[in-house]
Amino acid sequence: MGELPIYLGGYFSVDYRKKDEEDRYRVDNISFMSYGGNNTLSYMVELEFKEFYIETHNETYGQTTSRDHRLYIERLYVDYTMSDEMTLCLGKYNSPIGYWNLMPINVLRATTSSPMSTNVIYPEFTTGADLRYSSFKENELTINLMLQDNTPIDDEYNNYDIDKHYGLGISYGDGEYEVKVNGGYFSKRDRHTGVDDFFYGLLSAKYEQELYQILAEAGMQESKNHDKNYAAYLQGLYRFTPKHIAILRLESYKDALLNENDNMAIFGYTYRPLFPVALKLEYQQHTRANTNQFIFSFSVLF
Repeated sequence: MGELPIYLGGYFSVDYRKKDEEDRYRVDNISFMSYGGNNTLSYMVELEFKEFYIETHNETYGQTTSRDHRLYIERLYVDYTMSDEMTLCLGKYNSPIGYWNLMPINVLRATTSSPMSTNVIYPEFTTGADLRYSSFKENELTINLMLQDNTPIDDEYNNYDIDKHYGLGISYGDGEYEVKVNGGYFSKRDRHTGVDDFFYGLLSAKYEQELYQILAEAGMQESKNHDKNYAAYLQGLYRFTPKHIAILRLESYKDALLNENDNMAIFGYTYRPLFPVALKLEYQQHTRANTNQFIFSFSVLF
């Protein structure tokens, strides 16, 4: 396949979570990927077992075990490079909103957990088209136009069950710093409440040097039938060495759909004996009752 080389890989992740009255052992992600490309065409196929095995020990309910052996389609898309500046993506892809949502693989993220902004503000995945314009002159400018008006691919995998999503993103930076603005609309289906229309906006910023990174995102979502949702976080990351990384993340969110709100601090440490291997320790301090927790994970990219 010299014209369009094909590569195979994958990753897996296991984790342990400790709460006040509960211990959970989980085989979470077992993923298989195929990708490749040339100067004009590239593709990505990612199939994943999610929450493959979960064993929970609770002081009140005892031991429970759950298994999900369905193979989900996490990503399935083709990129077509139309020119040096324009690229068209077709299929199911991570919505290019903010920064964290573009890091779906546990082993590559700073912490095992993800900020709540990725879950309560916008759809994590879009099935449709993404038209990207990029300019790499004195500074880098990227514009994304997301379009979905169709049935999604594997809608059970997304955080929102959607068949419409229209979004615009603009990012600007010079290498060390970058700012990004996203806004859009999506239509959410619900078996109990029917269809509802949501509008969202997210402002993101990143500053990075060799030893440290500062990352921030703040967003809001609203609809006619629900109160406004909001979520924000500020994260600092320091690399003692390429193998030893410390993380502090402060978060606040309100989820009107679930009637939840919380403020939290996440203290994390990541050890990478090799780049594609990560051992992560994480402690979360919450203002919501009985949600403080300790998380340990082991993940490998192959």
